[in-house]
Order: sequence, then C-alpha cells, then structure tokens
Amino acid sequence: MTTEYSNQAIQAVLNGQRGFCKFFSANDTGATGGHQAGIYIPKSSIEILFSEPGQKGENKDKWVKVKWQDDFVTDTRFIYYGKGTRNEYRITNFGRDFPFLTTEYTGALFVFVKADEENYLGYVLNSDDDIETFLNAFGLSPTETNCLIDTGKIQPETHEQIAIQEFICSLDVDFPASEIMSAAARDIQNRAYDHIEYIQTNPDRKIIEWTNMEYALFRALEYARYGDIITKGFTSVDEFVKVANMVLNRRKSRAGKSLEHHLAAIFDGNELEYSAQAVTEGNKKPDFIFPSKEAYHNSGFSVDRLISLAAKTTCKDRWRQVLNEADRLKGKPKYLCTLQQGISGAQMDEMQAENVILVVPQPYIKTYPSDRQDRIWTLSRFVQYVKAIEEK
Repeated sequence: MTTEYSNQAIQAVLNGQRGFCKFFSANDTGATGGHQAGIYIPKSSIEILFSEPGQKGENKDKWVKVKWQDDFVTDTRFIYYGKGTRNEYRITNFGRDFPFLTTEYTGALFVFVKADEENYLGYVLNSDDDIETFLNAFGLSPTETNCLIDTGKIQPETHEQIAIQEFICSLDVDFPASEIMSAAARDIQNRAYDHIEYIQTNPDRKIIEWTNMEYALFRALEYARYGDIITKGFTSVDEFVKVANMVLNRRKSRAGKSLEHHLAAIFDGNELEYSAQAVTEGNKKPDFIFPSKEAYHNSGFSVDRLISLAAKTTCKDRWRQVLNEADRLKGKPKYLCTLQQGISGAQMDEMQAENVILVVPQPYIKTYPSDRQDRIWTLSRFVQYVKAIEEK
C-alpha cells in the first residue's frame, strides 16, 4: 500500500533544486559485513553534493542539515575521499540510532533532494508500492536509478494526483463550497495538462476536461473524508443509511452547480459580457443572460441582442424548466447547455417545437439521433454567436 512518503518525496523533488535516487546496496546498509561509512554517491551525481568536483589527492567535505521523512533532522556530512587510492563521494554522519542504514533497508529506494545549499530532504521508500509510485512519477525504470532525476519526465497524471492531494491537505473544512471545488479543478487541470488556450480554441474539449477533473477531485476528497469510515464498516443499517444519504445529497448539490461554474470560466476566458443568475420576471433566474441583467431590464435595449442560456447537467426531463425563465425572450430561441449524452428523437422534436436549442460539447453530439444532430450547437458555436451579437 502506498504511503504518504512517496507523494512527499515526489513533491520534494519537484520543488527542490536537485533530486537524486538510488537503491540502498548491501554495502550501504552494512549487509555485506564490509560496511563503508555512509551512503555512496556516484561521480555522475556529484551536483547533488558539491558545486565543484573534488581534486584527486585531497579530501573535501561539507556539512548540511537533512530532514528525513518530513520528521527528524540530522547534521550530516558530505565528503569526497581523494587521498591515496580512494576516489569516491559519500554522505556520512547521521547520528546515533539513525534507523535507515540497517540490513532491513537493503533494496529500499533512497531519495535525496537539495532544497538549498545548506538544507536537504531525505526519504527512504521501503515498500514495492511506494517505490513504484515514485519511479512511475518520473518515468524511471529500476535500472535508471543511481542518478540525478530529470523532472522533465514527470507525467501529467502525476502532476494531477499531487495537485489533488495538495488541495485536500490545504482545506480547513470537510467540503468546500462548489465554486471553490470547481475553481480548484480548473486550476489543477490547466496546470497538469497545460492547454489553457483551449478555453478559446476548443471550449468543447475544455468543459469536458474541467468537468472530469472536478469529478476526480470530488471522489478523492470523498475518499479522504469517508474512506476510513467505510473501511471500518457500520454498526447498524441506520448508520449506513445516514452516511449514504449524506454522500448522495452532497453529490447532487455539487453536480448541479459544477456546469454553471465551468461555463462562466469559459465565458470569462472568451471575454464575453454576461450576468449569472440574473433575476427576471416573477423572481425567475436564468443561469446566464447576455450581455447583462441591466440590458435585460432596459426596455430600450433591443431584444434581438439579448440571449439566455440555461445549464443543466442532464436534460431529459428538466429542459421544460427553461421555457418561461425570461419573458422578454418569448418567441426567441432559448439555449440549453447540457452534458447529457443522447436523448430520444421525440424529445428533440418537442424541444424544436418549443424553440429550444441544445448546446452540447462537440464529442457528445454523436450520441444523439443522427438525423437530428444538425440541430445541436457546439459550445464553440455558441461562444462565437454571442461574440458576433456583442460586436454588432
């Protein structure tokens, strides 16, 4: 089972100036009986210890502080042995009762990180899961250790998992508000996969990526909050039902707002003018009014330049709710953005009769009846349409 140490080690390497890893050899841990003092570092990796290589014929050393497993600190010595026949680099002086240079740690993965010139971080990963998690993060095979770590090889999925854990650890509440969750999901997805330009060039793809990331983030947070409870089991059916209802209700309330938050970010990224949850007649609240609620309530503003958009994750039954949200727009198309993947042809015909136009991420359009797909707008088409109206 993976422990927190592997993720801490990964993050330390990413944040540090230099990172190094190797498997502890039998010689490092004293398992051979011919134990040399300290941990051997190959000449190819001296940058982790010294800014300049040692000179043959002379010894060279340096004292630093090392924090181990994010727990305790040692005053530790780097030394180059250059006198006589010796020509090697080692890390020595770990203090009494140092736990890791014992035979049980032979074969453990040693991760060493330079934070700055005087401060280092050390991790010893001693389980298969921890070792594999760390190596996979940097695209390393076991044969590619005993070297400096190339952080350029880290996989986007690893950046994602690290960022998710960082977000969860930063929370001071069990579950943050939906807008905070949605914003965190966008930030994590944008940083991990580095395609923020899709907000303008491919908003259909971006809305799906953000939504998927938010679901992944929410599931990870649920596991962090409820994992132990579920693993331990329940003492009664009532207790189980209570927890299950709490989880399901939170999922429903979050999912309802998620699409709205991500659409707002798409509109902001495309510099569109809009009002979210603007109050219209009878205290109704369309999800989005373009260009603004002020324009909507200004009788002198042309109705031809007003647009309403509803956001509903699914719309098989709920689409009728959008029909009367904006009285000024009677007779005009009502736009409905959804993540629904497919509805019946009969339902699509009803929508057309009521002048409702579906706005669906482009990859999902293929799930609708083929003879009616031309009625559906992509999100990109909708954004361009709003831009064109604004520019008139």
